[in-house]
Amino acid sequence: MKRVFLLALALSGCARRDRIVVAAKNFTESDLLAEIVAQQIERRTALPVERRFHLGGTFVCHQAITAGQIDLYVEYTGTAFTAILKQPPIADRDSVYRFVAAAYARDFKLRWTAPLGFNNTFAILVRRADAERYSLRSIADLARVAPRWKAGFGYEFLERADGFTGLANVYGLTFSQPPTAMDLGLTYRALADGRVDVIAGNSTDGQIDKLALVALRDDRGYFPPYQAAPVVRAGVLEKYPVVGAALAELGGKISDAEMRRLNALADVEHEDIAEIARTWLAQRVP
Repeated sequence: MKRVFLLALALSGCARRDRIVVAAKNFTESDLLAEIVAQQIERRTALPVERRFHLGGTFVCHQAITAGQIDLYVEYTGTAFTAILKQPPIADRDSVYRFVAAAYARDFKLRWTAPLGFNNTFAILVRRADAERYSLRSIADLARVAPRWKAGFGYEFLERADGFTGLANVYGLTFSQPPTAMDLGLTYRALADGRVDVIAGNSTDGQIDKLALVALRDDRGYFPPYQAAPVVRAGVLEKYPVVGAALAELGGKISDAEMRRLNALADVEHEDIAEIARTWLAQRVP
């Protein structure tokens, strides 16, 4: 029985090495970017790709890749800088990228490939009608009405170093009650339906325009840059250089506006993510 088990383990190990496991966090943009990455690897290499989408939040994906359970996923520089590496937020995009690339290579044997081109920063969102009624243009303006308002934030935003606690300190925000913790995907509908008055969303989310929301300007530069880039196990790139070459073709190809458009196709128009990725790749990376 022991020999059978060892043989099965060896065979599973061989199978594991013959495929690339692409994962995603638990929100639409991450799923969509992971599908773009997966299809790009499939079209440029002979390697089969296993998809593990909607895997979990930042820490779940980080633990999975450092444990060798997945081979790559798309991460954001500011998230890595503050949430994983525990650094205080800074605004310089290139400095953040260089720091996380060096630290991930040294501490985790992970490689950051070229950023995809857009910056998905946190967006403090309110209803457009409220923004017009109370002349809200920046997060600093929010402090005037916050004591009468309810906030609803995703679990990560409430816990992260670049999340609510620091934001509240920088801008002097105090709400009528402690912010409600909820799944990030539910915050948009809660805001649109009037159950909360302010949320922390993503600046590239396709629902912002659809739900008539407004992103308040971060006039004090609280949030760090959040450039999206595939993070890959170093061993994978060393064994399969074609994977690195395939990912390099995606560098700088997605603008902020383009990412919002792609997210809207998925979240608002309810188009199939695989088809969105296929069409985009055919047009932008032929």
